[in-house]
Amino acid sequence: MQGKSVTKNISIVLYKPKYAGNVGAVARAAKNMGIGNIVVVGAAELNPAEMKQRSTHLAVDVLDKIKYFDDIDTALADFQYIVGTTARVGKARGPFGTPRNVAQKIVLLARKNKVALLFGPEDTGLANKELHYCHAVVTIPSTRDFKSLNLSHAVMILCYEIFTATLPPNDPAPLKWARSAELEGMYAQIQELLAEIGFLNPENPEYWMMHLRRFFARGGLLSREVKIIRGICRQLAWAARHKTT
Repeated sequence: MQGKSVTKNISIVLYKPKYAGNVGAVARAAKNMGIGNIVVVGAAELNPAEMKQRSTHLAVDVLDKIKYFDDIDTALADFQYIVGTTARVGKARGPFGTPRNVAQKIVLLARKNKVALLFGPEDTGLANKELHYCHAVVTIPSTRDFKSLNLSHAVMILCYEIFTATLPPNDPAPLKWARSAELEGMYAQIQELLAEIGFLNPENPEYWMMHLRRFFARGGLLSREVKIIRGICRQLAWAARHKTT
């Protein structure tokens, strides 16, 4: 629920989008990532049927809630934090962050502030005068051979990073490893077995045992795994003695 309470304060602001299909695709991407607010600024008349076709029926509710404004000043007036996006870099346009770098700050601020993610026209992007409204500017890393991203793809990338930043940590609980006494008992049993079958050099048994210790230490062993290994050693020792007799 925490992620939903954050994303409800985040809006995607599309400045002068040219194609209705792109707006529909943005609505779909936004809903995928839990964002339901879209603002469209200064766009020419957009075909509703084309928007709905690209959004799919599952994101029609997002389209129905779109707020339309004629000018960017009015559209951004109620936002406390504005993040601009651009593929064009330059000293007058930065400093720049990546979606991953700014996502944590966006999530933090969106708890109590309205945040706008501002995207420019498909062909030109945001000009310097639009970036002046922004508290932060994001550029999405891409290959030098082809930097241009589809509008909905850029929206998805930024919204994805924001969404993942709202998720609780998913680090697995650390497992309880075997005690030193358990390990030493296992190593003694392994050494005895290997000596019995003639694998270890009796003059220097610790040479191979040190390699085995390092091998097992790389991944760590659980108590139950130590018991399994010791059981295998017992069975191998029995088999070796039985074969000999």
